[in-house]
Amino acid sequence: MLKLVIPKGSLEAQTLRLFEEADLRVRRGSERDYHGSIDDDRVERVSILRPQEIPLYVQDGLFDLGITGQDWIAETGADVEVLTALAYAKTGTGHGTKVVLAVPNEHPANSAKEISPGTRISTEFVKLTERHFADLGIAVKVSWSYGATEAKVPEIVDAIVDVTETGSTLRAHGMKIIETLLASDPVLIANRDAAADPTKRAAMEDLVTLLRGALEAEGRVLIKLNVTADRLDDVVVVVPSMKAPTVSPLADGGFAIEAVVDKRGVNRLIPRLKTAGATDILEMPISKIVP
Repeated sequence: MLKLVIPKGSLEAQTLRLFEEADLRVRRGSERDYHGSIDDDRVERVSILRPQEIPLYVQDGLFDLGITGQDWIAETGADVEVLTALAYAKTGTGHGTKVVLAVPNEHPANSAKEISPGTRISTEFVKLTERHFADLGIAVKVSWSYGATEAKVPEIVDAIVDVTETGSTLRAHGMKIIETLLASDPVLIANRDAAADPTKRAAMEDLVTLLRGALEAEGRVLIKLNVTADRLDDVVVVVPSMKAPTVSPLADGGFAIEAVVDKRGVNRLIPRLKTAGATDILEMPISKIVP
């Protein structure tokens, strides 16, 4: 039913992992294949292409659904519907990226508005950069970069606009970030005509539920434990939870408690629960959380 395209390159491994955790595993003959399939009748076929191309392909109806970055939607100006943000990046869930303006450490400018007219800027985001400086009323010379953008400073260009997660690569090359042009997460986008079709729309919403559920479960586990009635209050105080822990009476007069907690810190939480009076403590993985 749905023709889906997902990003190749730095986001590829994390995207495939997310789909697998959402029970939408993408099957390919090899890692070099540009096409695959999902054993789900809601997805007709899957292609794996560069994220730079995906917004326009989805806009033009070559695909019903795709994942790309907000940065490439802004760069291409594609007319697509954003179904949901997917807060993950190449280093893992929760790490968003930014399109930034960077200059050598010794450069006098500390913001884009301090950049001198005629400054040479290299970037993959030509249109985004030109719009940003046009809004500031500063005439700069923007040239397309085919990669290794930071290596072109200062001999070839004076500044760069590049995408980064932490800024560590730029700092390692003696550069400072002086402005963020755009904060960008991966997003699930849809062709507007396809999204207006009731059958396809229902399938899209199903996929959004599965992907969002897998993301919500990232880094969380289910804690289950038992406690006697006289120690219940002591244990409940210790138990963190997304909302409130589930407390159920047991036949022997005690209580069973369940709570979804962050995986980080469980190694300290379990001993505290034991000290507070909890017994039979179980830590269990979670594949999805659907509010």
